[in-house]
Amino acid sequence: MRIIRGSEFRLEREVDAGTEQQLRTVLTIVQKVRVEGDAALLEYTKQFDNTEITKDSIRVSTEDIAAAYEKVEPSFLTAIREAAERIRSFHEKQKRNSWFDIQPDGTMLGQLIRPLKRVGVYVPGGKAAYPSSVLMNVIPAQVAGVKEIVMVTPPATGGKQGIDPYILVAAAESGVEEIYRIGGAQAIAALAYGTESITKVDKICGPGNIYVALAKREVYGAVDIDSIAGPSEIAVLADETANAAYVAADLLSQAEHDEMASAVLVTTSMAVAEAVQEEVIKQLQALPRQSIAAQSIEQYGAIVVTDTMEEATSLINRLAPEHLEIMTQDPMNELASIENAGAIFLGRYSSEPVGDYFAGPNHIIPTNGTARFSSPVDVDMFVKKSSIIRYSKEALLKHGQTIMQLARHEGLEGHARAIQIRLEQERNDDSK
Repeated sequence: MRIIRGSEFRLEREVDAGTEQQLRTVLTIVQKVRVEGDAALLEYTKQFDNTEITKDSIRVSTEDIAAAYEKVEPSFLTAIREAAERIRSFHEKQKRNSWFDIQPDGTMLGQLIRPLKRVGVYVPGGKAAYPSSVLMNVIPAQVAGVKEIVMVTPPATGGKQGIDPYILVAAAESGVEEIYRIGGAQAIAALAYGTESITKVDKICGPGNIYVALAKREVYGAVDIDSIAGPSEIAVLADETANAAYVAADLLSQAEHDEMASAVLVTTSMAVAEAVQEEVIKQLQALPRQSIAAQSIEQYGAIVVTDTMEEATSLINRLAPEHLEIMTQDPMNELASIENAGAIFLGRYSSEPVGDYFAGPNHIIPTNGTARFSSPVDVDMFVKKSSIIRYSKEALLKHGQTIMQLARHEGLEGHARAIQIRLEQERNDDSK
């Protein structure tokens, strides 16, 4: 893990927009599922997942879920239930109510906040299965009041044994009753447009590979999506008081996610920088996912030494990391200078995995620098808002001329006349 000075640091990470071939493949899949429905799902599941399913087996049965419970250890059940309780408690505090403002002239203005009706959650297979992500997607939607939550996941997240039992148990514990054994771009298309077996949804959330990401981008507009997630990121802001072993462990905790994950230490102490460099090398040797983490550290890892804490926080704000740990003498002092970060962990005991699994805040967080303008998954993502306007006669008579002036300034005479006809009618009635 290289050590560089702050003035030399560059981390240019391009958003993976997909190759032309990938784009063509996704467009073909989406269109075929839209036209052929279940038949296309069965075909693509056999082609891409090497698994044959039928219309009768596409949906996970209650027997499948009961069997999953038999395969997980009691300690996992205890852990997932306690985590779910904490996540739910945190998100309950995010709920907002509809409101109405009745003014003296009889005008009523307000906002109705209603949950989405139906949400689709994508749970990936691939290099690892993430039951925790099931909780992080489902629970905020439930807290928001979403009545129908459907989950899709590839038919072999657990390898040849089928769907990973821990994913099924996490879904069941979260209250998801509608689960389908499909994955990839074809699953996104099914959620967006519906098939004979799957009713279309209003919003799709959850991460996936490049084909899933491109499919979400393709169907956006027909449905809403959460985001296009990139590789995981962590930045650690440290001064001379930081524990090098803790810092190295936390950097590696994200590097092991993916070869393209980013792990960056920004510190004002060269001594800490050198100690962390040694610890990363040492700890990497004993990491089960050593190969993945090593590639991540080599390609996207760095230790950056700055002259001042002001320079360090400025660099962090340019990075706008997904996860930021502040390991300084007084983390609250540095927090005041942080403008861009998805989740912020304060102090040596607030390791990033605490947030990933247990603390309560959502671990689905903006990546690729998008923390500059976006936020973690929360309850607001699963509601829609309607503005309420009830104008009184008194208010319209008072403000009508102003409204017409603005409409005519924009060349929209029809708008102006919709007001004018009311003003004339009401004044005529009043004169009688």
